[in-house]
Amino acid sequence: MVTELGPAIRTRPTLAVWKFASCDGCQLTLLDCEDELLGLTERVRIDHFVEMTPAEGADRERARLEGRGPYDLSLVEGSISTAEDAERIQHVRHISRYLVTIGACATAGGIQALRNFVDVNDFLAAVYAQPEYIATLETSTPISAHVPVDFELRGCPIDRRQLLEVINAYLAGRKPQISNHSVCFECKRRGTTCITVAHGTPCLGPVTHAGCGAICPAYGRGCYGCFGPSSKPNLRAMIAQLRHDGMSERDIQRVFRTFNAASPDYAPVPDLAAEEQQSPPA
Repeated sequence: MVTELGPAIRTRPTLAVWKFASCDGCQLTLLDCEDELLGLTERVRIDHFVEMTPAEGADRERARLEGRGPYDLSLVEGSISTAEDAERIQHVRHISRYLVTIGACATAGGIQALRNFVDVNDFLAAVYAQPEYIATLETSTPISAHVPVDFELRGCPIDRRQLLEVINAYLAGRKPQISNHSVCFECKRRGTTCITVAHGTPCLGPVTHAGCGAICPAYGRGCYGCFGPSSKPNLRAMIAQLRHDGMSERDIQRVFRTFNAASPDYAPVPDLAAEEQQSPPA
């Protein structure tokens, strides 16, 4: 994750929002900012945002996926899953002064990265009546695997407060103040009893990036890692704890792959889970 910023943007900057393979949920988070969004539009000009653009404008021209730019800040949602996407992200990077990826798909491949562990042709044959008409890559990969990225904002979907902080930071020419600690810190701050210690519930909180407000543990459910890896996650200790709480090697691999399957931080999980499987839980 790149954190060094350039000088502050002094004129009214331009913002572009881009979609690749995704569900649009992170783009909707920006629209859900409501009152804050109105204030933001007084400071920034949104030049490209297909999600908030009519399918056909007043001039009868259909909304286009391609923007001309240049743009001061680009927010990119979604993973790269087609050859066309791989070419288009190069264009987006070329016309963007700063490029920020938003959400689990853009930062770690998303749910669609589950294809990376099987033959994608098996999925095509199972889902589509005529798979020969589907054009796709064998893998789904994060944006950072294709172009330099200035900042990665995690979450599925992202948190609106963190999104506003990132946008305001780039407008001010400073580093976004996004905490890089784990969900466990958020549990402590809201006074939530640790469900693993108290009840033996499997929970990925110790290795998951903060930002959700520890919603799941607050309601008695283990964190399932939708905000992706925290800074320097201790995977070996986490896997040992999950085994202690009753999860098998297969279950451990699946829980780490749910939302962030292509995250480089989680790549050692299969080998570590296999090693842990050879030793009975303490």
